Amino acid sequence: PSSAAYEPQDAVEKGLWLEMDEAERQIRASKFLIEDAELNAYVKAVLCRTVGADKCSSARIYLIRTPQFNAAMAPNGMMLVWSGLLLRARNEAELATVLGHEFAHFEAQHSLQSFRDIKAKSDAITWLGFVPGGLLAQIGLMGSVFRFNREMEKRADMAALDYLGASGYDPMAASQIWEQFRGEMEAAKAGNATVLSEESASFFSSHPNSKDRMEYLRAAARRKAPSADNGAERYRAAIGRWWPRLIDDQVKLNDFAATEYLLAGMARGEWSADLLYARAELYRARGKGGDVVSAERFYRQSVTLDPGLAESWKGLGLVLLRQGKAMEGRRMLRRYLDLAPEASDRAMIAAMAAEAKP
Repeated sequence: PSSAAYEPQDAVEKGLWLEMDEAERQIRASKFLIEDAELNAYVKAVLCRTVGADKCSSARIYLIRTPQFNAAMAPNGMMLVWSGLLLRARNEAELATVLGHEFAHFEAQHSLQSFRDIKAKSDAITWLGFVPGGLLAQIGLMGSVFRFNREMEKRADMAALDYLGASGYDPMAASQIWEQFRGEMEAAKAGNATVLSEESASFFSSHPNSKDRMEYLRAAARRKAPSADNGAERYRAAIGRWWPRLIDDQVKLNDFAATEYLLAGMARGEWSADLLYARAELYRARGKGGDVVSAERFYRQSVTLDPGLAESWKGLGLVLLRQGKAMEGRRMLRRYLDLAPEASDRAMIAAMAAEAKP
């Protein structure tokens, strides 16, 4: 199936293919679909570099705007990539790790094996066809139907690592992205969050545990040829236009502890302008105690590092207005409007800037 279209072999597979084709049709018409041609082309190019141009021709990638960390590939070649993955990957090599992992499941036909196991116990096709809750609920059920056992997950991990090594990416990325996300889950649990931990529990329930996974991936990566190419700059450039929207979606999860951990892990002690913007947005959204003051500080640090980051000027203006610093807040909002003349919220921000009283 990796280099040519795979044909379903029996009635069970044909039924599954019909359901997957219908799900794909719905995804193409979904309001959650990210149709940015440039971003889609970039993600497809990363997959093609990772697994090879011949193999990647079997995959049709759909970017889904939902803030959870996930990706999946159906046996008919449909690959779903959640926008939460784009936020959490810190570089191209980490994105390649997850894409390669999901492609490895597809290539080994793990989803067909898992589906046959479930089909032997229940009418999984009926579930897929009639699950309530709309498209995203159906996608979530697909994830449970195609849940893989731990041996399959380990094989996919190792195959992804092989792909990284063969394509020239830093092999250490294979352990780093899983380690980062496991830490985020623990932070969510410690902060008594529910949204992220519930979503993530399903995704990781069949995966090898954190300690074992990190150890075998790191050990295997050390046996690969080292590479300094993780594509961090290319990655930041590719998702740059989407960054404010990805952050907004994450902040709306109302999971402060996990989001703070996520951002700190991405920064690794070196807070860039876009990460400072994200942190400021997080504090502004919570708005407890001294959060607004902290948000103002982070916005100011952000615009100092990158005066061209329009969204930080807007956020700074909003928190200044909230603190009663109307004159300065209005100037900050005008700066945002100068930098983002085509902004979708231009009329609203212009009105706020004009109406703010000294």
